[in-house]
Amino acid sequence: MNAQCFQIDRRDNVATLLQDAVEADTLLLSGDATRPFIRASAAVRAGHKVAVTAIAEGEHVIKYGQPIGVATRPIECGEWVHLHNCRSLYDAGSSSLDLESGARKETRYA
Repeated sequence: MNAQCFQIDRRDNVATLLQDAVEADTLLLSGDATRPFIRASAAVRAGHKVAVTAIAEGEHVIKYGQPIGVATRPIECGEWVHLHNCRSLYDAGSSSLDLESGARKETRYA
């Protein structure tokens, strides 16, 4: 089964998964999509972003037709876009969030 993802604006270089994708799954794009499908490079959970084009290191991550982050390394088309390869333009603390849950990491005091 092919997973579906939604590209909000044609200017976006990411789309949001509407259902879980298995590794190397074909992702069907809907919304204001620039192409009919892309190939996921790995498993991606529903609600997460995937690149619909290659994004160079330092390039803006675009969602809603607006920059929401900056790629911290090159991101291939079909790759999961999250805390491990981009930083938020809006939340300086987002780089310290747990990669899987998105929750703030617990700070332990000695």
